[in-house]
Amino acid sequence: MGKMGIALQLYTVREPAARDLAGTLKRCRDVGFEYVQWSGLPAMSAEQVREALGQAGLKAIAAHIDVEDFENDYEKHVRYWGQVGVHDLAPGGMMRDCHDSLEAWLRGSARLEALGGRLRADGMRLSYHNHAFEFERFPGDDRCKLDILLDATSPNHLYAELDTAWVFVGGADPAAYIRKYARRCPVIHVKDVAAELQNGRPCFTPLGRGALDWKAIFRAAEEARVEWLVYEQDTCDGDPIDSVAVSYKFLSKHT
Repeated sequence: MGKMGIALQLYTVREPAARDLAGTLKRCRDVGFEYVQWSGLPAMSAEQVREALGQAGLKAIAAHIDVEDFENDYEKHVRYWGQVGVHDLAPGGMMRDCHDSLEAWLRGSARLEALGGRLRADGMRLSYHNHAFEFERFPGDDRCKLDILLDATSPNHLYAELDTAWVFVGGADPAAYIRKYARRCPVIHVKDVAAELQNGRPCFTPLGRGALDWKAIFRAAEEARVEWLVYEQDTCDGDPIDSVAVSYKFLSKHT
C-alpha cells in the first residue's frame, strides 16, 4: 500500500470491552478508527469475532496469538484466523520456556522460524512483538536479544512488530530500529511513553504527549515501507476511549 494505514490495538480497551464488547467497539469506530488488531478480548468463535466487528463497522487486520496454540493444532488456528480475515499474526513476546539462556533463546528462534515458514506458505505473516527486555544481552554475545532473534530467522519467515515505546524504554532509538529492519516491519505499534519512569514503571501516554520523536518515527516508517501503524496504550488514565480519541486525532493529523 502507498499510504500507511492506521489501526487500533484492541488490547488498549480490554477493560471496558470485558464489560461491554459491542458498546466499546462502537465507541472505537465513532472515534474514527476503521481497522483494529484483535488482542486481549474475550474468547469467541471466529464467527462471533467477525459479527462483533461487522456490527461496529470495524475490520481486523492483525491479531496477537500464542505460538503454542499453533504448535499444538496448527490447522485449527490457521482456519480460525482465516475465517476472521486476519493475515498478520504475532506473539506478544518470546515463549516462556525460551528465556533463560542464549541456547534457550535460539531454540525459541527456531520455533518461530518454523511457524513463520509454515504460515507464509499459507498466505499469512508472523511477526514478533518486542518489549524492553529484548534489548538486554546474554553473556558472551554483544548483540541484544532482539537482534539475535532476527539474525537467527529469515526475513520472510519472521517479521518485526516493533513497539516504539518499548524500544525507547529498552534504551534504543525507535526510528533507527525501524530503519534497521526496513521492509521487515509491515506492522508496527505506535506507542508513547513519558521520559521518566513512575514508581519504577513506564508511564504510557496518548500519542504526542510523551517523549518519543514522532516526526523521526513517521519518516522512518515511511522510508521502511511500514504498512500499518497500530496505536496501542498499555495503561490509560481514566477512560481508555479518551486516550484512543486523542491518539486517533494525532495519527490522522500526522500521517
